Amino acid sequence: MPTSKVNRNYQVTIPKDVRQKARIDRGDTVMVEYNEDQGNILVSPPRRGKRKTWILGKRLGMKEIEGGIERGQSEK
Repeated sequence: MPTSKVNRNYQVTIPKDVRQKARIDRGDTVMVEYNEDQGNILVSPPRRGKRKTWILGKRLGMKEIEGGIERGQSEK
């Protein structure tokens, strides 16, 4: 079982063989959870695949965006 040391900034390096198996790459965000029943830490790899997106409302142009900013600033 590979081990890793916690540095003074509480950062941990994930061992190379584990990174390769989990397909974790630089810049990826991983989920870290503590399992109280077992007393261990679970690191989940990032999700792969296409993200779902929705278009809500209407498309805004620069005029609408700037108008919204101005309205927001004047409501102070």
